[in-house]
Amino acid sequence: MSQYIDGFVIPVSKDKIEAYKATATKAAAIWTDHGALEYRECVGEDLEVEDQIPFPSLAGAKSDETVVFAYVVFESREARDEANKRIMEDPRIEEMCEEAGRIFDCKRMAYGGFETMVHRKG
Repeated sequence: MSQYIDGFVIPVSKDKIEAYKATATKAAAIWTDHGALEYRECVGEDLEVEDQIPFPSLAGAKSDETVVFAYVVFESREARDEANKRIMEDPRIEEMCEEAGRIFDCKRMAYGGFETMVHRKG
């Protein structure tokens, strides 16, 4: 059975990256406590590209924003669905979501679930 990935891209104000990191660290603990195999949040660093669509453009980032690219790995879609159900019932999630709402606009987040098509480790 192939792993299942939840992924998202979100613009975040550059002056709120440290606050975002603190909230993302809390989220990582909640997700992994409920079955995520891996949790990564990555802040844009090399985003000036030519002949392709740069992530800031794709995410509609403003000049004072950067982009966070993140993904969470689960054993399967079923494991993801069950984990997300438990996550939404976790009492820590409400506080974390309140914090997040002060740091970024959830309505600007692009999110989706992805079936693994190719996976290779070096």
